[in-house]
Amino acid sequence: MKILVLGATGLVGRHTLALALADPRVACVIAPTRSALAPHPKLSAPLVDFENLDAGAAWWQVDAVICALGTTMRVAGSQAAFRRVDHDFPLAFARLARRDGTPTYVLNSAAGADPASRFFYNRVKGELERDLAQEGFSSLTFVRPGLIGGKRTEVRFAERLLAAALMVAGPLLPRRWRINPASSIARALLAAAVDHPPGQHIVAADQLA
Repeated sequence: MKILVLGATGLVGRHTLALALADPRVACVIAPTRSALAPHPKLSAPLVDFENLDAGAAWWQVDAVICALGTTMRVAGSQAAFRRVDHDFPLAFARLARRDGTPTYVLNSAAGADPASRFFYNRVKGELERDLAQEGFSSLTFVRPGLIGGKRTEVRFAERLLAAALMVAGPLLPRRWRINPASSIARALLAAAVDHPPGQHIVAADQLA
């Protein structure tokens, strides 16, 4: 099968890309990015402008899209810029892939995703889930991790402090509050893409701990 991976340079995306490239069930991985990726026989990594996607590109027709694209408010710099990356770009890719017949979409969302949330981050994630559900995918899965564990390329001090606390208290906490390793999230994303269960599904944080 052919899978399109969004956000392949991020923490979860890197794990997802590596798993997909190593999986014998996956014949080809498309990973559109802003910067070049290391070559691999199964990988096609077109350089794209996310603000001006090429709707006529030959690689839109895939069996599944896995979206691990996302940013933070600190990196984005504003709520509008954050929404652009975490809502508008994933939805734009979904619409173009669906236009070309892609039946499956898998999103790395967030615990607490809710379009009615008081918290901006959770509200944006919930709005994306809501809007993706209107696109007509025959298989749609939302993976909802809590705090993601793993080595990031950028420093997030608040997350590091929280992660350290959770590492100490982890065995005493309910599974839904524990750190979700990026590798576990990636496995859940790839499994949903490859298995493509019909209908809409949620993989909760307690399934990823």
